[in-house]
Amino acid sequence: MAVSDLTEWLGEFCAPGIALCVKRLSGNDTLANGTHQAGPYIPKAFLFRIFPEINRTDVKNPDHWFELAVDSHMDVRRARVIYYNSKRSEGKPNGRDETRLTGFGGGASALLDAESTGALAVFAFPLDEKGAAIRCHVWVSRNEVEEDIAEERFGPMEPGRFIMWSPEQPGLFPPFATGPARCWLEPAKIPPEWLAQFPTGAEIVRKTVELRPEHGTPPDKRLLRRRDCEFEIFRSVEEAVELPAIRAGFTTLDDFISRAQTVLQRRKARSGRSLELHTRQILIEERFREGTDFQHGPQSEPGKRPDFLFPSQQAYRDPSFPTARLRMLATKTTCRDRWRQVINEADRIPVKHLLTLQEGVSEAQFREMTNANVQLVVPEPLIAKFPASIRTDIVTLESFLGDLRLLCLSGK
Repeated sequence: MAVSDLTEWLGEFCAPGIALCVKRLSGNDTLANGTHQAGPYIPKAFLFRIFPEINRTDVKNPDHWFELAVDSHMDVRRARVIYYNSKRSEGKPNGRDETRLTGFGGGASALLDAESTGALAVFAFPLDEKGAAIRCHVWVSRNEVEEDIAEERFGPMEPGRFIMWSPEQPGLFPPFATGPARCWLEPAKIPPEWLAQFPTGAEIVRKTVELRPEHGTPPDKRLLRRRDCEFEIFRSVEEAVELPAIRAGFTTLDDFISRAQTVLQRRKARSGRSLELHTRQILIEERFREGTDFQHGPQSEPGKRPDFLFPSQQAYRDPSFPTARLRMLATKTTCRDRWRQVINEADRIPVKHLLTLQEGVSEAQFREMTNANVQLVVPEPLIAKFPASIRTDIVTLESFLGDLRLLCLSGK
């Protein structure tokens, strides 16, 4: 199928009578990490509503078979939705309590192909008159262009998050389901100036640190917890700012489109800068001095700006400064198609470190990164979602910071 087909596909399936779930495929969804539980995870709240027959605990692991078409790859088959309910049906404290789509026949399906790890996938379920799913159509993005097209429709999609939407019942599935809110700000708690002018990413990160100082928490966990908190703050401010305008209505279609584009662009800007800003904050908290031990957003060569240089732009441009004591760090929430962008960001530094929150990569892609001298840096809690064969070759954020400390000591 041509790329243009995705636009047509979205036009057909983003319609009344169709429930949507949008996510990025993790290593636990595909066959990337060798799990025997392979198959896309979709939250119970969504699947129970459209497959009510599996919402039961009187039998073990209730399931339902239906037709599923992966339209992006012209693959049609019978698939199964299953509720693994041993925690509830058998009272096992360590049992399972989750729903998945299975029955794809192995890696021949794009949904299980290890190379699909990190891909944005759209699941569309046409519903009958009672709101139950009839079948499923899926589009698994095949390249960065298709991901951009999908994100123009749904907004930025980050690893571990879902967009779940029913056009006829927009309140049925929260647009971003991330578990119980802990940092949500009620309007009375939002700084008044934020309601007049939307806060910058840096301002929201500062508020996140105030609400989640996480003193003593390892950097890897601190980063992930703060990212979740910051996302809730952003969404709460967005709702407080935009909901009154939406409820007031629009006098022209152009006014509506303009407002929608503003919201989408703001979400994209937040997604693109969030990880970078949190990383800078953690560097400072870990007692790295900005301007001396690291530099944020410097220019390495003309037209090239890595997210972080260590120790500084001045050291990087000094031919007498030892290359072995230079480091660079790029930050990209997802890396499936974007990791190649960092290869040429700092010519003097042979190994490019890339911090990502993507939940897994295939072994083949990891080898490709390694051969290009790209070193993945992944928060420790996410490493279990990568293939077991490569986990020891992945650097945690804490390990990367440890390497930086040794470089600082060697320079004294």
